[in-house]
Amino acid sequence: MVAPTRLLALSVFTSLVSATPLSKSSPKSNSKFSRDLLVHEARDVLPLGFSLAGPAAPHTTLNLRVALTQSNPDAIVDALYQVSDPSSDKYGQHLSKSEVQQLVAPSEDSVNAVNAWLQKHGLSATPLSPSGDWLEVELNVSKANELLAADFSKFTHLDTGTEAIRTLSYSIPAGLKGHIDLIHPTTSFPENVQSLGTLQKRTIHTPILSRKSSSKCANGTTPACLQQVYNIPTTPAKHASNKLAVTGRFGNNAHYKWLQEFLQQYRPDMNSSTNFTVTLLDGGNNDQDAPSVSEGELDIQYTVGLATNVPIDYVMVGVKWKDDGLNGFLDEVNYILSLDQPPQTLSTSYGYPESSMSFALTDKLCKAYAQLGARGVSVIFAAGDSGAGCAGGNSTAFSPFFPSNCPYVTSVGGTTGSSPEIAWEGSSGGFSNYYSAPSYQSSAVSGYLAKLGLSPAAASTKGRFNATGRGFPDISAKADDFRVWEGSIASIWGTSASAPTFASIVALINDRLAQAGKAPMGFLNPWLYSKGKSGFTDITSGNNSVECNGKTGGFEAVEGWDPVTGLGTPDFNKLLALVGL
Repeated sequence: MVAPTRLLALSVFTSLVSATPLSKSSPKSNSKFSRDLLVHEARDVLPLGFSLAGPAAPHTTLNLRVALTQSNPDAIVDALYQVSDPSSDKYGQHLSKSEVQQLVAPSEDSVNAVNAWLQKHGLSATPLSPSGDWLEVELNVSKANELLAADFSKFTHLDTGTEAIRTLSYSIPAGLKGHIDLIHPTTSFPENVQSLGTLQKRTIHTPILSRKSSSKCANGTTPACLQQVYNIPTTPAKHASNKLAVTGRFGNNAHYKWLQEFLQQYRPDMNSSTNFTVTLLDGGNNDQDAPSVSEGELDIQYTVGLATNVPIDYVMVGVKWKDDGLNGFLDEVNYILSLDQPPQTLSTSYGYPESSMSFALTDKLCKAYAQLGARGVSVIFAAGDSGAGCAGGNSTAFSPFFPSNCPYVTSVGGTTGSSPEIAWEGSSGGFSNYYSAPSYQSSAVSGYLAKLGLSPAAASTKGRFNATGRGFPDISAKADDFRVWEGSIASIWGTSASAPTFASIVALINDRLAQAGKAPMGFLNPWLYSKGKSGFTDITSGNNSVECNGKTGGFEAVEGWDPVTGLGTPDFNKLLALVGL
């Protein structure tokens, strides 16, 4: 059976950051906007691996996105916490689409000022977001250089061959300061999005760790294994309105036939014709004739195979703007925000190093996830598969990961084994350099740092991370030896398996809440770190050590929260009881 597909015509854009500032002075005119320009963003050096290839052709078309300043940038975060904090009298009273749009919309003055500036130069803008805080402008390189006092040039990444047109500096009229947050892509350079899973095919499936013979995990991680370890029920969900969306990226197709064969082998109690819908963005295509890349098979087989009868939508994002550096992250969140009834759970297993994007661009995306949370969506991301990570260059500093660095999403780390589980060594975790620890996790982070200061690991981590930063992951789940069907059995490791596992648990809890006439979980973290933490099994062994420029180190799993396994692994029965069911 071929699942239904919805085709969407969404415009898309994105980018990252560039270097060397231009002169901060520029010719003036009598216009309020045109030539009284001030440098808005600039960078002094190119990102590692990039080199200047030459000037960009003057008539090359650029599609720039303009992020308008919201009337009250903190309003959406305040609203998010009000509906997500169990101690708030507004807990669970999620906002409507129109209420969120009112909170994040730019002022009328900002909209008028920016449009007047563009029209004066013969340009017009198209809104990209439901609230109008993102605009798209199409123009050529010559016009962009004149408009922004920029120098758009061609840059090449020497190792990958990636080419991008960027400027190391751009300016906006002084009169638009306070109306424009950023223009993208300008100074941010593209970073290849990472699929957080490692494929290893096996002909003989031997367990990674020794396990009891009675364990359903003895022959790898399967739905039966996860059901046993985390008490996930096989009882079918009942509410068709309770949906789970799974992010896909171009090429990571999910095959209907292989899902059916997976269900026949690993969920024989389910109807093997159970399927999923597909939403296509940015030229995405869930090609059934293409060979498997495994990520799509993993995400779909383990959401359909665990969240029994929960409607699953595979949001396949294409490569319409493949060199913009965001790979559809912004377009996906704007699409979901445009829905009157968004999915209650969103699982994504892709990301970037935090440093690959400027804080300004990161924060715009992060605040968009806050909008989803305020509307009752549990936004779940895989933590990454780089351990503590390396900052690059000659640095020995650790490298945090986006979007797990965002305080308004739930980050899922990885474990291995089942009796007992320990931290998976690849599980990314650490502390953001952009965001401070949010109030909901401040005591958990300070508790970990106190333990770290007394441990032998302190010497290997000293000075290599931001001790005041937002810590991640928030929780964890198995990341080892997931059995995936793609014409034969493949084994996959990575937090890209952990995220859909936990998302399936959240979706099943949301179904029970819907049956009881209650609101969905929404943004999870304030609840997780307070009432919810007793619903997790603490993981106290293992680490995510890496070697950066000859210096080895990382974080240890300890009693309580840690930046490898978070609060631990979920127990469905305990979590269900903690939500009052």
